[in-house]
Amino acid sequence: MPVDFSEILVVGVSSRALFNLERENEIFNTEGISGFRKYQLEHENEPLEPGTAFHLIQSLLHLNENAKKRIVEVVVMSRNSPETGVRIMNSVGKYNLDITRMAFSGGEPLAPYIDAFDIDLFLSKDLKDVQSVIDSKKSAAAYIYEPPTEFKPTDNRVKIAFDADAVLFSDESEHRYKTEGIEAFHKYEQEHQDEPLAEGPFAKLLIKLSKIQEEMPPPIELSPLRLAIVTARNAPSHMRVIKTLRKWGVYVDEAYFLGGLSKDNVLKAFGAHIFFDDQEVHLTESSKVVPSGKVPYTSDSPLLKLNGNITLSKAKDEK
Repeated sequence: MPVDFSEILVVGVSSRALFNLERENEIFNTEGISGFRKYQLEHENEPLEPGTAFHLIQSLLHLNENAKKRIVEVVVMSRNSPETGVRIMNSVGKYNLDITRMAFSGGEPLAPYIDAFDIDLFLSKDLKDVQSVIDSKKSAAAYIYEPPTEFKPTDNRVKIAFDADAVLFSDESEHRYKTEGIEAFHKYEQEHQDEPLAEGPFAKLLIKLSKIQEEMPPPIELSPLRLAIVTARNAPSHMRVIKTLRKWGVYVDEAYFLGGLSKDNVLKAFGAHIFFDDQEVHLTESSKVVPSGKVPYTSDSPLLKLNGNITLSKAKDEK
C-alpha cells in the first residue's frame, strides 16, 4: 500500500551535500569513472566526513524522537552506481542516521525522481539538478555552498532561516525594487500590505514546516524546530510579510528586518542549521558562518537579467 507523505517532511539530499565528497569528485573529474570506481571500492569501509547539510539532516531526523509520529523522512540521492554507493551506505550507518530510502542513479540526473520520492526539499551541489527542480516547481530546491569551517550547532533544536522575496515569496516585489527603486517599492508594499504576497519556491515548504511544529509535544513557542526570516526588508514594507504569514496560517519564531545590514552576524547569532537566499551578495558572507544554500530563479524569471545567477559553467557535475 502506498505510503502517505502528506504530513511528513521529505528531504532529498545529494551524497555530496550530506558528506564531504570533494576529493572523490576531483578524482572523478580527472581520472574518469574507472579511477573513481577504483578509489571508492578501495575506501568503501572508510567513513566519509560530514558535508554542508549533515548537521541539518541529523537534527531533522532527531525530531522523530520527540514527535507523536514520524514526521521527517530523508532520501539520500546520488549519481553513484549502487556498487560505488556502498561507501555512502556505510557512512550513513556509521553516523547512525535513520535513513532507509536511497536513490543511486548511475550517472543519470536526479531531478526526474523528485516526484517518485515525494520530495519537499531537495539539497544538492549539482546546479543543473537544482535548476531543473526549481523550474518544475515540484519542490523547494537549493544549491549547497561549501561548509563553514567552524560551524557547530548551538543546541539540539533545528534552526532554519529563510530570505523573504524570491525565496518564501515570489520575485515580484524584488523585481519592483530593482527596476523602480526603494521609494516606489516601499510605497507599493505599504499600500498593499493587506494583500498577501504570492507564494515563492519555498512557500509550501515553510507551510509544511509550520504544520510539523504543531506535532511537537511542547507549545509551538517552545518547539525544537525553530523558523526564522532574515530579510533586507525594513519598515514600512515589513508589515506585508507578517500579514502574509498570518494568511498562510504560518507561525515563524523569529523575523529580522535588516534594511540592508549584513545578514551573516544575525544568522550566526541565530545558529542556523541552514540559510536559504537567492542572492550571491548575501550568501558569500553567510556561508562562512552557517551552512547556506542558493535558491536559483526560474529560467524565465526577469530577475535573471538583472541579478545574474550561478552560471552553469561554474557547476561541477555531481557524482
